[in-house]
Amino acid sequence: MIKKASKKADLIILQELHQSPYFCITENPQNFDFAENFENDLIFWSQVAKKYNVVLVTSLFEKRAEGLYHNTAFVFEKNGEIAGKYRKMHIPDDPAYYEKFYFTEGDLGFTPIQTSVGKLGVLICWDQWFPEASRLMAMAGAEILIYPTAIGFLGEEPIAEQKSQLERWLTIQKSHSIANGIPVATANRIGFEKDPSKNFKGIQFWGNSFILNSKGEEIAKASQDSDEILYAEISKAETKEMRDMWPFFRDRRIEDYSELSKRWRD
Repeated sequence: MIKKASKKADLIILQELHQSPYFCITENPQNFDFAENFENDLIFWSQVAKKYNVVLVTSLFEKRAEGLYHNTAFVFEKNGEIAGKYRKMHIPDDPAYYEKFYFTEGDLGFTPIQTSVGKLGVLICWDQWFPEASRLMAMAGAEILIYPTAIGFLGEEPIAEQKSQLERWLTIQKSHSIANGIPVATANRIGFEKDPSKNFKGIQFWGNSFILNSKGEEIAKASQDSDEILYAEISKAETKEMRDMWPFFRDRRIEDYSELSKRWRD
């Protein structure tokens, strides 16, 4: 699919933890073995980016040291070099999403990655629910927000709740686009993955990958259950126009936001 997409695209984005099943559905020490070939994974994806002459956003299980692992997006330049990386900052610990068992919180901050196609504000899945993350990326000069994602429904959840969750997921990311005047691209998993522990039926990943322009409008969207390639052209001129006409950055009352650094206001 990367080979096919590279005929039209300069930038290709893969979904979260795309090399393996979503192993975080259980807490199992054996799953750390998925990170054992991490160094070889870097070489492989570097070669892919170079072979197809694309900027490639991957999502890898990074083994930093024994007992120290990250959920990390590595961005490869068209020549195969690593342009930069982002370590997932917000780590969930919810039923069937036991990521805190596996991943240490990121320590690289919210810093865009400079590439030949622009500054990429790469974030990962659970990060997409936090307006602070998207704002800081935009403030640091990101020209597009990118979210490799693995999210879906538990089989036990009612249909109405499933629809509600999906709508909330779409809405929060559209709000990041609108509030920052910036395009957003999200690549989500599809398919059903069983829970090996049998505590749950499993996760039905809900797909619906999409690309938004800087107005928060969908310019490309995938289905819920099929492998697809989404194509879209991002306009930097449109971003400038939106920010000139809707100057949210100008009107921010930064002198009054100090309380945001606290966990809660008592």
